[in-house]
Amino acid sequence: MAEEAETVSESRAELEVVELTSQLIRIDSTNTGDPATLVGEQEAAEWVVRQLEEVGYQTTLVESGMPGRANVFCRLEGADSTRGALLVHGHLDVVPAEPADWSVHPFSGAVEDGYLWGRGAVDMKDMVGMTLAVARQFKAEGVVPPRDIVFAFLADEEAGGTWGSHWLVEHRPDLFEGITEAVGEVGGFSLTVGRPDGTDVRLYLVETAEKGIAWMRLRARARAGHGSFLHPDNAVTMLAAAVARLGTHTFPLVMTESVTQFLAAVSEETGLTFDPESPDIDGTLEKLGSISRIVGATLRDTANPTMLTAGYKANVIPQTAEAVVDCRVLPGRQAAFEREVDELLGPDVEREWVTQLEAYETTFDGDLVDAMNDAVLAHDPDGRTVPYMLSGGTDAKAFAKLGVRCFGFAPLRLPPELDFAALFHGVDERVPVESLRFGTRVLDHFLRHC
Repeated sequence: MAEEAETVSESRAELEVVELTSQLIRIDSTNTGDPATLVGEQEAAEWVVRQLEEVGYQTTLVESGMPGRANVFCRLEGADSTRGALLVHGHLDVVPAEPADWSVHPFSGAVEDGYLWGRGAVDMKDMVGMTLAVARQFKAEGVVPPRDIVFAFLADEEAGGTWGSHWLVEHRPDLFEGITEAVGEVGGFSLTVGRPDGTDVRLYLVETAEKGIAWMRLRARARAGHGSFLHPDNAVTMLAAAVARLGTHTFPLVMTESVTQFLAAVSEETGLTFDPESPDIDGTLEKLGSISRIVGATLRDTANPTMLTAGYKANVIPQTAEAVVDCRVLPGRQAAFEREVDELLGPDVEREWVTQLEAYETTFDGDLVDAMNDAVLAHDPDGRTVPYMLSGGTDAKAFAKLGVRCFGFAPLRLPPELDFAALFHGVDERVPVESLRFGTRVLDHFLRHC
């Protein structure tokens, strides 16, 4: 009888969120970054339109710059039109997946062993599914939120948002009229940590900051020649030495406000001491488990070489050699970072930015933060919300250009043993079914009180 009562009490959104997310995963919306191999974004956007219009929303479908790069917008009017609107955004594209590497086909949307499997299950079709489920429930039941909510489902995030969020901000600013705050991906998920008394506490990480994304091309030039001669000014050698210096360099530790607050909260709960002056701070971070990979990367700038190109024949020394470096820069560090990079590269290697998206940081306070905290505690009274910085980037970087205050809040209560960080862009990406339902309840509560 208890199980029947629990089933009856489930909301419409909870009942359909798993199927909605599964259907969306089954649409292969792989974004390789090459328009020639683009698939599925248009199909996914049109599917979203059908889900929204079925319950009465008026939608706007926008192609951003080229055919197939489709974005969907709709607005739910709130009780107080004088307040700024809230943007709830998610991207429809996913990174590639090789089926042979997976335990379950990456575009099956299968439910097995208590998990929903597939590419996008955590990045970020889970949040899109939760958003759709709640949006459909609100419209079907006539729910009026405290203020206007704009729902946006976007293209091209996985390749930097050039043909998605950034194009929309530049070419269709009217779609963001009146929006003052936004919530999106990679936040609101739980991290279970142990207290000194042997009990556990779940920290829900709300993203308040993102490192900047700066993809850099390096180029060395020298005299071309025959591979059998002596060549002290070989372009390949010059570039390789510079890349090695940069790739093995450790940038200085910088404690931003978001990271400081996060580590203080963890220290308060666990008794661990995160001393910025300690040479073993990285070792202390490892005690946090898989999340340490993200947190550790937010203590300092990083510059990781990812691509090398030189030459066309084994016996010809090339005139030029090139490399691409993925740089992630902390808020307020861009100028100092560039000076440090130039010192490492030396005078014989030139650089240029291929992509440059600024870092972002906001404070962990205000009515919206209170609403997030209340929503989490309503469904996990023993939890605690804390701010943190994302080492990667999201579409929030585009919206911040408009003065919108952005947060990552895609709530999930996760099993302590799940290596959540490894699932982003990883093999066997999956999300617990119960986490999806929990997140739907929290998102419902949040949007009713935002």
